[in-house]
Amino acid sequence: MIIVDTALRKRHDNNNPIKVGLVGAGYIGRGITLQIERYLPGMTVAAIANRTLSAAERAYREAGVGSVQTVENVSQLNEAVLKGVYAVTDDPHLLCEAEGIEAIIEATGHVEYSAHVALNGIKNKKHMILMNAELDATVGPILKVYADRAGVVVTNADGDQPGVMMNLYRFVKSIGYDPVLVGNIKGLQDYYRTPETQKGFAEAHGLSPEMATSFADGTKISMENAVVANATGFKAGKRGMYGPRCKHVNEAVDLFPLDQLMGGGLVDYIIGAEPGPGVFVLGHNDHPERRNYMKYFKMGAGPIYPFYVPYHLPHLEVPLTVARAVLFHDAAIAPVSGPVCDVITVAKRNLKAGDMLDGIGGFTCYGMLENVEVSQKENLLPMGLSEGCRLSTDIPIDQPVTYDNVILPKGRLCDKLRDEQNLYFQ
Repeated sequence: MIIVDTALRKRHDNNNPIKVGLVGAGYIGRGITLQIERYLPGMTVAAIANRTLSAAERAYREAGVGSVQTVENVSQLNEAVLKGVYAVTDDPHLLCEAEGIEAIIEATGHVEYSAHVALNGIKNKKHMILMNAELDATVGPILKVYADRAGVVVTNADGDQPGVMMNLYRFVKSIGYDPVLVGNIKGLQDYYRTPETQKGFAEAHGLSPEMATSFADGTKISMENAVVANATGFKAGKRGMYGPRCKHVNEAVDLFPLDQLMGGGLVDYIIGAEPGPGVFVLGHNDHPERRNYMKYFKMGAGPIYPFYVPYHLPHLEVPLTVARAVLFHDAAIAPVSGPVCDVITVAKRNLKAGDMLDGIGGFTCYGMLENVEVSQKENLLPMGLSEGCRLSTDIPIDQPVTYDNVILPKGRLCDKLRDEQNLYFQ
């Protein structure tokens, strides 16, 4: 990561900053704009697309940008980018098609909306940075196929847990330890949280109640760990993962089945551990001299050792992902091949035929991590596709929802991409 600042400085010195398009001007989008415009020489947010233009204008205003132009077509945006005029629009596809914009940060968190943006951005040879584990966990592998064909990078982001986890995974490998588990450190896990129970927390932290709910009910961590599974080949040890509770991350070396750790590796999490909220990797090396060194470094007796990062800083680090993609064609984290894990849909309460599933962070269902061979064999509905599905049968609380239990909304791109992904990687 250290090499990135030098490369960005050269772009700054040459008066040729990386021009970024940002889709989504919510809590995270505003932070990204502030970070790039105030604190990162060599990069600029050339344009912001948001359904509400006032939110896009607010993002620029909070970053100290005094004047912006509203654009309604590609030619207007091309002219603005060429002249160095900051632009806002309610159409994200203008950013995908504009000349001069090198990378797009997708920061909305919506699956169907984001699928259209990502596919169009790739088609127009823009590097796609996804602040969107939900999209990545659902159709990331097939988006990677499209990106490879177009010669661009599609990646999840530094700063979000998947990117931090993958950076640590790569570091552990680079110093001679074999990663056997990649994990998250969580403070809370309660499948039955709803936008109502999380309303106060959401208001206090500037989040939507749905986003806060997805953090608490296990859906978000399942999405994040699916992204990591698809990038490493590691699997879930069981449906929903183990998620043991402990006081410190160092205890994690003894909390997971050794045969599964050494049999291909796991993605998982721990609850309540210090230091949080961070991520960790368990790395293995049983060389006797290496074990002596690690004792000296106070890393434990081995042969499995805990490596951890005690924080994640999403909007501060995502610009580094942009620089890695544009300057080095390097993804922070992307699928290595086909899907390894899925996030399945599970009933949050007793549901009745005719009920409409309200998707991620809602009242009706939560997401759980499952290995893809199981989810496909049992025809389980991906959580990322659950929103807007109508139940054709009753579903008891805590029972997974299958494709046979629902009527899908018609005409969705995300369903078409999912079908294509299943066919491509069968």
